Amino acid sequence: MIRQNVSLKDYSNFKIGGQALYFLEVFSKEELIEGLKEWKKISANLSTDKIFILGGGTNILFSDLGFAGLVIKNSIGGIKASNGVIEIGGGALVSELLNFCIENSLSGFEWAGGLPGTIGGAVRGNAGAFNGETKDNVLDVESVNLKTLETKTRNNKDCNFSYRMSTFKINAKNEIITKVKFKFETGEKQEIKNSIQEKIDHRLSRHPLEYPNVGSIFKNVPYVSFSRKLQEELKQYIKNDPFPVIPTAKLNFLAGLSGKRVGDAQLSKKHTNFIVNLGNAKAEDVKKLMQIIKETVKQKFRISLEEEIMLV
Repeated sequence: MIRQNVSLKDYSNFKIGGQALYFLEVFSKEELIEGLKEWKKISANLSTDKIFILGGGTNILFSDLGFAGLVIKNSIGGIKASNGVIEIGGGALVSELLNFCIENSLSGFEWAGGLPGTIGGAVRGNAGAFNGETKDNVLDVESVNLKTLETKTRNNKDCNFSYRMSTFKINAKNEIITKVKFKFETGEKQEIKNSIQEKIDHRLSRHPLEYPNVGSIFKNVPYVSFSRKLQEELKQYIKNDPFPVIPTAKLNFLAGLSGKRVGDAQLSKKHTNFIVNLGNAKAEDVKKLMQIIKETVKQKFRISLEEEIMLV
């Protein structure tokens, strides 16, 4: 059932944002389709039919003005496995898939230990870490078109995965991911559990999780993007992600931006690609700080940072 004037701050890891004019949380594909039919009737009398799909709220900065349309919170869950193939709802948490892999001794997703957010969000942005990416194990993805209500299933190739990107960010923006199939290998349960825990511990030790945040603000920068002179200066910082990049956190640090603050938005000293909410940060504070970071890094390194988070 569609609700009105719902605070988006409560659905954001940043704890920032105004109200959604209309809001719908769905727990099944059937609920989604019924909700979209209801929205079609409501929006017929409005000046807008805008829809925004919300997963875990772990990669989004909502405007202080909110969203003047319908926000659909994807909470479609469910998980089952057969012969190493896992079928899981697009609204299920990544942590649920990891726990299922441990219990069933399935290997291939250990890199995602501690990764926040939902499966649909991970697929949409081809989330990755520790030399792994979501695309590596995806068999196919089911989605529903928000306008036509038609269901479509794409195989891995048709998802057009690339670095932090998929067709769902480009050509299929008007679709919501309802189900994903993954293929994993059988492994040793304790080894899988230990490997996942290592990634979780790494995040806990290096990320400022004591404050509201939405993870890395900017994408890492491909090493080839820099001039030859800068490549020589920065080569000691190269990491594979999964191709050679210079971590943006390192660029921000070298640019003297650690701890930079606008209002209650601060570039973390613990991880200089995380902006944290110290208590009462506004979206405008975060945006101003992001702009300062981009301008400073461009001036020093002659490259333009690209946002990894979504601005809504």
